[in-house]
Amino acid sequence: MDVKEYAGFDAVGLADLIARGQVSPAEVAAAAREAVRAVDPQVNAVVETWPADDRPHPGSTPLAGVPFLVKDLGVTVAGRRTELGSRLAAGTVAAADSTLMSRLRRAGLVTFGRTATPELAYSTTTEPVLYGPTRNPWDLTRSAGGSSGGAGAAVAAGIVPLAHATDAAGSIRIPAAYNGLFGLKPTRGRIPVGPDVDEIFNGLAVHGSVSRTVRDSAVLLDLVGGPAPGDPYVAPEPARPYAQEVGRDPGRLRIGVLAHAWGGRRTAPPVTDALARTVRLLESLGHRVAEAAPQLGVDWEEFVLANARQWTANLAVSVDALAATTGRPVDLSTLEPPILASYHYGHRVTGAELVDALAVRNRVARTLAATFGAYDVLLTPTVPDLPVPLGTHGRGAEALDGLGWLRRLFDLSPFTAAFNLAGTPAMSVPVADDPATGLPVGMQFAAGYGREDLLFRLAGQLEAACPWSGHTPAVWAGHPASR
Repeated sequence: MDVKEYAGFDAVGLADLIARGQVSPAEVAAAAREAVRAVDPQVNAVVETWPADDRPHPGSTPLAGVPFLVKDLGVTVAGRRTELGSRLAAGTVAAADSTLMSRLRRAGLVTFGRTATPELAYSTTTEPVLYGPTRNPWDLTRSAGGSSGGAGAAVAAGIVPLAHATDAAGSIRIPAAYNGLFGLKPTRGRIPVGPDVDEIFNGLAVHGSVSRTVRDSAVLLDLVGGPAPGDPYVAPEPARPYAQEVGRDPGRLRIGVLAHAWGGRRTAPPVTDALARTVRLLESLGHRVAEAAPQLGVDWEEFVLANARQWTANLAVSVDALAATTGRPVDLSTLEPPILASYHYGHRVTGAELVDALAVRNRVARTLAATFGAYDVLLTPTVPDLPVPLGTHGRGAEALDGLGWLRRLFDLSPFTAAFNLAGTPAMSVPVADDPATGLPVGMQFAAGYGREDLLFRLAGQLEAACPWSGHTPAVWAGHPASR
């Protein structure tokens, strides 16, 4: 199997070839490594690759033998480094597999490396000092998003068909939008985050993936979802496998549209144009689409402040634990300026302020739950503008405190974080692009708690009506120029 052939398949397609004996797992793995060599020097998405795992193959699964990459954060792999995109954690080696890593092995995926993340996943662009910037395969001068930017660029460039990602405020959906991919943030409690942690950012963060096809994400969620003993959150069990939802008729949905975000952030014309085209597509499929004004239950400044308190208080604890493990100081030699400022801000958050922030989290969850009584699905742009140029995101960040840094992140991505507070599933779907630049534009669809089934049905319908996986970026392992 050569790289061009390899890059043309999604994960389910590759696993099917392996299962039918048309290609061996070793041939597929070799093609994936060749794809890394071909395109990663341009996009800088893969932090490290590992030798082939000599553990016994788990048998037949819908993803058996498929090459896979994990984010350099959130998943630990026994005997492998987990550096969190930070000089503070550089060289840190995990003692054991996390629960999700054990499930990825059981799913038959061949994990052979890790993808880049911004320092401690604390940004919406992936430009850490430790690894350098990850570049967007559609335009190498632009960001691949964050915090799962390495995953997004690796999948978009054809290195792997799907990759692990995490999402605390949009970190699956933003890279999916920037890179022309499908990315679904599952319901809180759908995938275990333990055993070493119970609640990342008090339940705001979840595991998931980015992929080129809807079915790949659905199959992966089927294979790794479900609670682990002692999990603090447990999502309701689906009625049937998500893979079976992808081809099902979603019915005539009530879809509410929010074009401009909470807090007054205006959406740029290329994105509003793409939104208008998406609305017309939905109407042509028989859905009832109307403007909506979903409420958060709190004003925008209170929303941002509550997030800042949750984020920074959790960050402070994590940084102190890393410093104790590595013996390194917590200063500008180990942390980037906005992360260090957020660390100090977090140490000033009182217990009462954190409890108040959790009350805001619950108020937002209940308010949005009422919205999903009026609409089956909410539609927004995933982000309000095209991918930002590299180097602009952190300009002047050294002057910001922890609240100011989070306010900047939320200004760049104001649509996504509400669904992390609410714990509800939301997905970015690449149904449009910008004709002037050729850059992809993601549209976010959100549903009520536990309703990934509904989102997968809608995503499958959109993918059939407007196929996107054949659209490839300038840097793509399947292009001769990229090899």
